[in-house]
Formats: sequence, structure tokens, C-alpha cells
Amino acid sequence: MRYADYHRRSIELPEAFWAEQAGLIDWHRPWDQVLDATRKPFARWFPGGLTNLCHNAIDRHLPWRAEQPALIWESTEVDQSRSYTYAQLHAEVQRMAAVLRRQGVEQGDRVLIYMPMIPEAVFAMLACARLGAIHSVVFGGFAAMSLATRIDDAQPKVVVSSDAGSRAGRVIPYKPLLDEAIARATHKPDTVLMVDRGLQPYEPVVGRDLDYVAACAAVGGTPVACTWVDATHPSYILYTSGTTGRPKGVQRDTGGYAVALAVSMRDIFRAEPGQTYFCTSDIGWVVGHSYIVYGPLLHGMTTLLYEGTPLRPDAGSFWQLVERHRVSVMFSSPTAIRVLKKFDTAFMRNSDLSSLQRLFLAGEPLDEPTAAWIAQALGKPVVDNYWQTETGWPILSIAGGVEELAPKPGSPGVAMAGYDVQILHDSTGEPVAPGEKGVVAIGWPLPPGCMQTVWGDDARFVGTYWSTFPGKQVYSTFDWGVADASGYITILGRTDDVINVAGHRLGTREIEESISSHTAVAEVAVVGAADAIKGQVAMAFVVPRDAGKMADAAACASLEASIMQTVQAQLGALARPARVRFVAMLPKTRSGKLLRRSIQALCEQRDPGDLTTLEEPLALAQIREAIAHQ
Repeated sequence: MRYADYHRRSIELPEAFWAEQAGLIDWHRPWDQVLDATRKPFARWFPGGLTNLCHNAIDRHLPWRAEQPALIWESTEVDQSRSYTYAQLHAEVQRMAAVLRRQGVEQGDRVLIYMPMIPEAVFAMLACARLGAIHSVVFGGFAAMSLATRIDDAQPKVVVSSDAGSRAGRVIPYKPLLDEAIARATHKPDTVLMVDRGLQPYEPVVGRDLDYVAACAAVGGTPVACTWVDATHPSYILYTSGTTGRPKGVQRDTGGYAVALAVSMRDIFRAEPGQTYFCTSDIGWVVGHSYIVYGPLLHGMTTLLYEGTPLRPDAGSFWQLVERHRVSVMFSSPTAIRVLKKFDTAFMRNSDLSSLQRLFLAGEPLDEPTAAWIAQALGKPVVDNYWQTETGWPILSIAGGVEELAPKPGSPGVAMAGYDVQILHDSTGEPVAPGEKGVVAIGWPLPPGCMQTVWGDDARFVGTYWSTFPGKQVYSTFDWGVADASGYITILGRTDDVINVAGHRLGTREIEESISSHTAVAEVAVVGAADAIKGQVAMAFVVPRDAGKMADAAACASLEASIMQTVQAQLGALARPARVRFVAMLPKTRSGKLLRRSIQALCEQRDPGDLTTLEEPLALAQIREAIAHQ
């Protein structure tokens, strides 16, 4: 089948197309209609249909996969591992569901999950889905103030948490942060269910805190049947990363989400039931929801849950896991690969990677040098994909399960099924010609699996996402992009990350890509800083491959000049950064995203903002020092 025809049908005949795809999951009762379009821009998929995410992820596989591993947990932080078959996962999830039900959790209630990357976090997510409750996973280690705002917004009946997590060998206490957050919050949860890992002693709050082991013992093996919910029933709330002020909770449905993930596992990830899927993300982010927990299990796969970093115990940790568990499909981030790029490829060659079929990368733009390096080092196809917390699954990629289209360097690919992707002029809202920059937008309706609304705030959903272009029913991604004549789209960065230099617009992605092509550069971040004459100028922060050069002023000056020449030769003098500063590391979140806005704030002598998810405080200190010594 030609992919162009497949995609065209999903846009021109969406109801017929998605009715066919809905057969990929189990339904307790068929839907009344495929798409309820009575309240645009809201789109309600499969209303009237009854289903359950937990049933589709576990129960329906039991007749064939009871003894197949469903969930494998590996922690290089505490040197532990556990494996659960589908039958064992079924039992653990029922036990967690029984505990939550005993605490009064019913359909529609919220449960906030503030957990490290441990199996009990997955049990909690699936148990909520089983009960028809709505889970809200908050990234483990989030600061008390940020956590408090999420507690007030979601108003959970129960919070599931742990004594502590571990990151790069450092214990991160969770309980003190949670206690402070609850003290700050107006809403008070009835129960805090605590999983004690023995990493950090804590004092339970009498009458509120409940030990997980004791609670499980109290319910024994009580069976808990799946609660059948309408396809439009919310499955979870996930707050967008970097939210400041009033949090913005992305609300996801149940039936449409299950169908979309099932389609993506077949079309994009080309996975097979029974294979092992390894996603290196965190369950606190959307990638972890969709492709650690729900997607692989819906597809009857074994999913690998990893607590650790790419470098613990060494730069071969990912590849050792691939060998040990015969991973077929791996999903990671460009940032993680750029970290590994600093090390010898022997770390890959020392592991048997024959089981690995392809590597998928997403999270931020994948630069061509990094893509070429990892593809050559692995000897495996590397597939880019682009999406957002709001969409829940890829907007752009290569759907090799439909047609094996050739990838194009620098582009994540073409629009996936159901996404009517358009590149629009930022002022007029009119489509731009191939090769011209514009705002990446998606025509109504968003396909199944995308956000229903902002939790508790329909007006904010409409005002934020659907009002960029008055008179047009289009969703704005707030990303700049450019499409070629074949429909391949390149993402140039956020619309608020575009640098306006003397009236000329330049995407930070373009400059970063150019600098990354320099052989002496390991990593780079480019931001726009205010300038009295030009309006803005580009400032580049580079991690050199040879860290020893940072101590040599002459060597730094020579490298800076060489990088400037590279950018000028590739993009022109206008794109040349005002300065290139050298640091040993870049500030990133624990999920690997660069904190560009914080870097920009420091360049402009402003408060760097919410640093809750900062991986290494020293990295931001290095940025400050580099700026101070310009």
C-alpha cells in the first residue's frame, strides 16, 4: 500500500478509517458513532463504546500470554531487577486496585502518582485504569511548590508515593517533598499510599499514610473486575513539562487513546507481540505513559522499565540491557544519544545487539550529525519522530509498517494517520509554499489519542491551542517548521525560540545543527538573547569533545573562530552567533531536555525560572560562569 493513499484516506474519510482501526482493541460494547463533531473544536471519539485500558493491556492477553514476561524492571541505581509475567502483572494490578478501592477510589476519582521508576508505579497506573479512576503521574522529585499546584488542580483522593528515588547514585528523598506539598496545598488527599524502598527513613503521618506492603496483605488476593467506561471517559491527566503558575493538565480519553497507540505500534514502531520493547524515558512524561506502559502492553509485548542513566555503571548500560533481554525495538532521546556520543563506540560493540531491529528517537529535534553517528555505530535503522504531550503519540515519522519510505536527514518524516499537518504563515494563517518557514498546525479534528481538553478548563483549551489563527479551525503546535515538496517536514524549534536578528527570523534548531556538524563539538545549545542594536543575537553554549581545551584560552578562541566560520559558511553571516562559550555540560531536565529558556534568562540577567527537574545544578552554574567571563 502507498502510504500517501493510506494517509489521505485517514484525512478525507476519518470516520471510516478509524472505525476500521478500532478493531485493534477489545470493546465491551460498540460505540454509537465514531466521531461526535457537535462541539468543535472538541472531538469525541467512539462515544457510547465501552472499553477499559487495563483489560486491553493485560486481561485480553491472558489466554495466550499468561507465562510471557509482561514487565521487566532493571535498576542500575540499586542493582536490582524483577520480572512479571502477564499472569503475575494481572495479580499485582488487581492487588493494587483492591488497595485503592478499599481507600474509597471509584470511577472518576483522581489518584496522583509521585513515584520513581519502580514496578509499583506501573501497578498503580494500571490499577487506576482498571477501576475507571483517573491517574495523574507527577515526575518523581518534583519540587514541593510545583507538586502542590498539581494536587490542588487534580484534587486526588489518594496519592501513591515512595520514600525515595535514586539518580546517578544519589538518593532523592520523595517523602519530605510530598509532605511539604500537601501542607502547602489547599486540597488534602484522604490517603497517602507509601512504597518503602528502604532508601530514606521517614515518619508516616498517622491517620493518613498507609504502608503498601501492609495494605496488600490486608486485601490478599481479592479479585477486582475491570470497570467498563465510555470511550470518552478520561484515563489520565498529565501536566505539561515546564509549566509555571497555574498548571496545564492535558486530559486524555480512554478508547481513542487505546486505538491510536495500537495503530502506532503496528504502523510506526513495526513491533510484534512477544517481542521486547525498551523505552528509556520516565513514566512522569508522556513518552513513558504511551511507550513504557500502555503501548507495548496493548500490543502484547514485554516492556522494559529502567531506573538509571545512560552512563551508570558505564556508557554501555543501554546496550547491555538490549543484549540481556533481546530487545527488538528501542525508543530513546537525541539528548541521551548525544551524551553517549562522547564515548567510544566499543561500549556498543561489546554487546550483542543482533536482536535490535531499529532505534526510535524523539523528545527534541534530532540533528543530522547525531543521527548519522548512531546509525553508523549501531548498524541499525534510526527513526526520528515528532510529537507532544498534547498529542500522546507521533505527529510526524516514517510509518514503515505501511510503506518503507526513505528517511530524510534532519526531518522526522511525514504526517502520521489522522494528522492533517499544515505549515501556515504566522501572520496571515495562510499555507506557505514548500521550503518556506511557517507555524506547524493541525487541521480539525485531532485524531484519536490526542488531548480532549485542559483538565477543568475547556476555555483554556480553546484559547491556547485553537485561537492562534482567527477564523481557522486549526490546532497550533507552537513550533516552526518547513515542508519540502514531498511532505517531509523539518522542525525548526518553538515559535518563541525563533531569534529575530535585525528583522530576520532564525530558528535555533538551524544554528544548532550547523554547530553540531563541527567535528570538535559534542553538544550545543543556542538561545536568543536581547540586544540593544539588533533586537536579539544568538548565543551558543558548546560542550567540546576535548574537554582539556577549555582550560586553554587560546585554544578556546581558536575553536570559537572555527565554529563561527562553519556557521557562516553554512547559514550565512547573519546566523553567526554573537559568542560561543564552552562548558563541560549543558543544563538538562532529568528526562534529557535542554533548559534553553533558563539559559536564555541567564544571558539576559533574569531569573532562570522553575528548575524543579534540573538534572545537575552544576551545569547551570557553569552557564553563569561562562556568561560572567565573556
